[in-house]
Amino acid sequence: MSLSAPSTHHPPRRKLRPTHCEDAAMTEYPTQPLALPGGSAPRRRGFVDRPDARLYFEAVGEGPALVFGHGLGGNHLSWWRQVGHFATGHCCITFSHRGFFPSEAAAAPDPAAYADDLAALLDALRIEAPVFVGQSMGGWTGIDFALRHPGRLRGLVLSATSGPIDPRSAGPEAEALLAEWASRAEAAKAAGAARGVHPAAGARMAEEQPALHLLYRAVDELSAGLDKEALRRRMFAARTRPASDLEGLRLPTLWITGAEDVVFPAPMAPLLAARMPDARHVEIPDAGHSPYFERPEAFNAAFGEFLNRI
Repeated sequence: MSLSAPSTHHPPRRKLRPTHCEDAAMTEYPTQPLALPGGSAPRRRGFVDRPDARLYFEAVGEGPALVFGHGLGGNHLSWWRQVGHFATGHCCITFSHRGFFPSEAAAAPDPAAYADDLAALLDALRIEAPVFVGQSMGGWTGIDFALRHPGRLRGLVLSATSGPIDPRSAGPEAEALLAEWASRAEAAKAAGAARGVHPAAGARMAEEQPALHLLYRAVDELSAGLDKEALRRRMFAARTRPASDLEGLRLPTLWITGAEDVVFPAPMAPLLAARMPDARHVEIPDAGHSPYFERPEAFNAAFGEFLNRI
């Protein structure tokens, strides 16, 4: 399966089928179905308007809803290997967070708005009880939404993220594990930076799958006008929730990490998962911060098993 080069041209934003909810209006554009083995899947795309932002979305397939929230280095395109795999039996919804190509924001994006943006998107698309998959930054969206809207998600997948949960609060072992991980991660990031390795892709992706590494970089650079370092500082300033907050999340949850992650401290994931009533952790070997992108077969298998269980 191949991913066509993203186009920077978009059709005039003429409202074709506006749908109104409490605080959002939806604009859709004519779209071709997605060809799949043996048939095709319906596909929708458009924007959901918020008071201070426009959120781009795509919805592919029919069936139980899966909503994918990308990380700081991504946008809606990041999930191409998951959409192509799961759209045969699910409605796969990808979106770009406010300020990320091709979504818009009136001011610098604030992670505090992400959960309300997700609520507006689900309202506009009339989606009930989806499973939310959050990669890295998307974990802020998913955890905040789950805490604000108990019972609205059928399941939660946290990929290389603890979102707003401070990993230092994971337990008595956390400090030593974090110090050991940070020492290795900082050395690896410094060596990678000297070669132009994207930290969220990792050195192994650059060595073994250079074309995929280039694609990751290209997707990241589509959000050219966004100050991602400022956003990163905002995100980490907001990572103040204690691990005990996870105890109130009773929905089925899957934590996925890459064994070679240099961005998120993967050793914290099993400790944090243990704080939740219904959670498990899967580590994907030979993968960095983006296992969904680097090792999609392993990621999709773990996610598929989780979906079968819930």
